[in-house]
Amino acid sequence: MRGRSCKQIEVDEIWGFVGMKNKMASVLDEAEGMGDVWTFIALDSENKIIPSYLVGKRVAYHANTFIGDMAERLKSRVQLSSDSLKAYADVVERGFGAEVDYGQISKTYSLTLVNNAPANVRYSPAQVVQTEKKVISGKPDVDLNSTSHIEKQNHTLRMHCRRLTRLTNTFSKKRENFEAAVALNFAYYNFCKIHTTIRCTTAMQAGIEKSQWSVAELVERCGE
Repeated sequence: MRGRSCKQIEVDEIWGFVGMKNKMASVLDEAEGMGDVWTFIALDSENKIIPSYLVGKRVAYHANTFIGDMAERLKSRVQLSSDSLKAYADVVERGFGAEVDYGQISKTYSLTLVNNAPANVRYSPAQVVQTEKKVISGKPDVDLNSTSHIEKQNHTLRMHCRRLTRLTNTFSKKRENFEAAVALNFAYYNFCKIHTTIRCTTAMQAGIEKSQWSVAELVERCGE
């Protein structure tokens, strides 16, 4: 996943946890990798491939590491779209310099009474009541600034990787197990899964592979 000629990249973060949620984790637990964990994901909205991801915390340090890794994998100027995570504005400039057209999408959600709400409301995302697009750097095409594709990818990740299901007892008990599961999922997504929109694997669409990998081939290559 290096030397990629991507035109439009969407980035987002998806929440999960290892061992226990943050509200139950002590300082010692967090030091051992327990508690909330966020997976940063970059998605090429044209060929649907995922060129970069990172498992970490939703903080500036890991945002910087993620953006820096992604920038090293791209060889052409890209239009970048993200949510309004404050850390992105600084780390995108640090990772790409002036060679990026970057815009943010800020969403305002309705307030709901969670505790007394019925289950179908309590465990569903709040309704979006307003969306604002902001130009952060360069000259992005505002009409193309979007996070809809990456948000759909987040849903796909939760459906494929049951460790990330919101209400589950199949969560990872160790950080390394969580990272391995996410890595295997993205490898399967890029090289084995036939994407319904492009009707081939994302690796084939991006010109990385000529044919679809079988699961057996994926397992063999992971062991190399």
